[in-house]
Amino acid sequence: MLLNKTHHVAIIVSDYEKSREFYVEKLELPVIRENYREDRGDYKLDLQVGDIELEIFGVKNPPKRVTNPEACGLRHFAFQVDDIEETVDWLHKKGIATEPIRWDEFTQKRMTFFRDPDDLPLELHE
Repeated sequence: MLLNKTHHVAIIVSDYEKSREFYVEKLELPVIRENYREDRGDYKLDLQVGDIELEIFGVKNPPKRVTNPEACGLRHFAFQVDDIEETVDWLHKKGIATEPIRWDEFTQKRMTFFRDPDDLPLELHE
């Protein structure tokens, strides 16, 4: 196989400052690079999530998601965690609501969802 691993996932956000605060301050993802791209009038923020990068693009007036979450394209972004209850408690202390914890019928692992400031579904998977 020529495809080794996932390098990055990119997310376009509607409010760069609000999303930066969510991903960097609340989720505590380390910043790799942060740049304002003057030629495009947007921000590009690269964050470290384990072995991959999460790219946040702060774009002016992006179109809204068509449906939630069943539009063609990215359905959700999932974070693997060691202890889902500890992680859910940590998110709640930061004011981030989560859905109830449930079992993934295929992996037999516990999981739940929460939302970013643009209502993008984010999953925790144990």
